[in-house]
Amino acid sequence: MRHSRWMALGGIGIAATLALAGCGGSGFDDGPAASGEPTDAGGLTSSDDALTIMIGSSGDAETTAVKDAVAAWSEESGVDAEVVAATDLTQQLSQGFAGGNPPDLFYLATELLAGYADNGSVIAYGDMLENKDDFYPSLVQNFTYNDQFYCAPKDFSTLQLIINRNLWDQAGLTDADVPTDWDSLAAAAKKLTSGDTTGLVFSGEYQRVGAFMAEAGGRLVSEDGTSAVADSQENIDALTYVKEHLADGTFAYAADVGAGWGGEAFGKQLGAMTIEGNWITGALGDYPDVDPLVVELPAGPAGKGTLQFTNCWGMAADSPNQQAALDLVEYLTSADQQLAFSKAFGPMPSVQSAADQWTTDNPDLAAFLAGADYAQGVPTNDGVSDVFTDFNAQLATLKDGDPATILQSVQSNLEAIVG
Repeated sequence: MRHSRWMALGGIGIAATLALAGCGGSGFDDGPAASGEPTDAGGLTSSDDALTIMIGSSGDAETTAVKDAVAAWSEESGVDAEVVAATDLTQQLSQGFAGGNPPDLFYLATELLAGYADNGSVIAYGDMLENKDDFYPSLVQNFTYNDQFYCAPKDFSTLQLIINRNLWDQAGLTDADVPTDWDSLAAAAKKLTSGDTTGLVFSGEYQRVGAFMAEAGGRLVSEDGTSAVADSQENIDALTYVKEHLADGTFAYAADVGAGWGGEAFGKQLGAMTIEGNWITGALGDYPDVDPLVVELPAGPAGKGTLQFTNCWGMAADSPNQQAALDLVEYLTSADQQLAFSKAFGPMPSVQSAADQWTTDNPDLAAFLAGADYAQGVPTNDGVSDVFTDFNAQLATLKDGDPATILQSVQSNLEAIVG
């Protein structure tokens, strides 16, 4: 989302949710789309129609890589296919479904799956995949709803700390200063704050700030998804820490320094450090003078913590050519193709068969894979996207706001949808 970067995983707005709720597709149980005919026991449609694939891209590197891969598949399969890089993925998907003309395949974030599944907009094709047993089990779980494996995880990433080596050296910092806890992170950010450069810049949203919550031992929803736990002391402590350093000017939100997201702020050297996922490697191709160092996020009061993000290839229930779409998904999620995507723009492959080669190919990105051992996934409860939207709006005021009050509001919103 936005890419799988939140770029990719930004929450859906209330208006978009209403539009989606009113436009559900034909639904998997309702039979095939009108212009296609079912061809197998799974009920997938098949036709001569071209495929449209909509992505939320982190930048030119990702867009080019996906377009090249789809073009190669198209030439091999004989099926025409077009890739559309959305400027606002959530809004454009909502509009496509509302207009009865959704893309055949699209990036689908974990927190949006339940809503799309409940209104029949997407089909559960996961068990039809020939490579279904190769996906990491935790990723399969992310896209399993009502005991159905809906869609193929396309890749995944954890959040980690990215440091500008040149600015680090200029500030007189050494390897011994690489942050290992909150105190040393604050100290490094202070030394790196100079002129137009803020020490640590990241997007002002739960999908980044939530890493601090994880490090403090907090989360929004209990691990089993049945209880809202947003107003915990751990989360209050995390937001209090972030607020303190937003206020002293050593931390900043990307929007407050004139950047669209942390990767842009980092690339333009408006931030000497940022908190981002693997996808930043593709975006930094636009900033060849920046030399990044990726390290694990410093431990908080509860130890190491981070967030994990993944998207799947959602398949529209109204697609007239689902059989070809399934074939394309298998192509795009093969180990070889995912390794090519990783080389182009940084995400970790979602299939276990690619892990060893990815590690060999990407030693400088090892911190991202290390985070998979302790990362939290974002909540997937139906309706949680609206909670994210409201939470993010409140986080925008954190510098002058009250963490406990913000979290009490989030708690109330979560209680309305959880359990």
